[in-house]
Amino acid sequence: MSEIIFHHYWTSPFSEKVRNVFGMKGIAWRSVEQPTILPKPHLIPLTGGYRKIPVLQIGADVYCDSQLILREIERRFPGPKSEANGLSAPLGFWADRAFFAAGIPLIFSALEDSVGEDFKKDREALSGAPFDTERMARAVPIMREQFRAHTGFIEEQLAANGDFLTGTPSVLDAQAHMNIWFLTSFVPQVAEPLLREFARVRAWAARMKALGYGRPEPMAPEAAIAVALAATPATREQVDPNEPNNLVPGQRVSVVPDDYGKDPVSGVLVASSAHEIAIRREHPDVAEVVVHFPRAGFWVVPA
Repeated sequence: MSEIIFHHYWTSPFSEKVRNVFGMKGIAWRSVEQPTILPKPHLIPLTGGYRKIPVLQIGADVYCDSQLILREIERRFPGPKSEANGLSAPLGFWADRAFFAAGIPLIFSALEDSVGEDFKKDREALSGAPFDTERMARAVPIMREQFRAHTGFIEEQLAANGDFLTGTPSVLDAQAHMNIWFLTSFVPQVAEPLLREFARVRAWAARMKALGYGRPEPMAPEAAIAVALAATPATREQVDPNEPNNLVPGQRVSVVPDDYGKDPVSGVLVASSAHEIAIRREHPDVAEVVVHFPRAGFWVVPA
């Protein structure tokens, strides 16, 4: 029950970070493709309502958000640059929020004619804001300069350290690469003139692609559910002596992202730390699972 089961879809930039790390470490993993929009009948029973991608499953333990997933992968498969892990989450916040926000109008204003109404409605429900491609198009000049500025940070770091951000491939490269991959993969006609001045970034992106994705094998979503049903969560109760809000194992809590997709997940607290909160849940399809969330970027309140 210890195999790595990764719930994702291939167009997800947040999943691309994790796939990059699988490639760097040569990890074998089971690839479970989830829908890009709701309903997600083989994901929600595992997560308790959390609908965002990616999600990592190991037996009956479920890890939500790329920030925590990357931390768990590093814990299980340390190196070769484990010292970079402390900077990974802060860099991830930059990639997931400021840098990602600059890329969205560039991508979806260019893809306007191919974006379906179901996708738009789903993303409106996820974000709580209209999916307005005309408004995105008006923002393109500003966001083009923002994307250029963020890309310039990467160029400077590569100039100082060589082929990768710290000299050799690390989780930091996976975090920074996400938005470059997203833009170049889906709107190359927008990416090419924007990245023309950044020769180091272009060469680095090619090196990241060459690392591959490790050793994925397809797995049906139903099979992943069956793995959880047959397994027992490995996480044990653990008291956090420095828990700032006096939460204790056995207490019912709810966990919700602080940015978008604010669907609360409720359960019984199992363990907590500065970086992680783990709650026990039950669902008929999976019996008992422990769902893990990051602390940074997620709110935890008594249920």
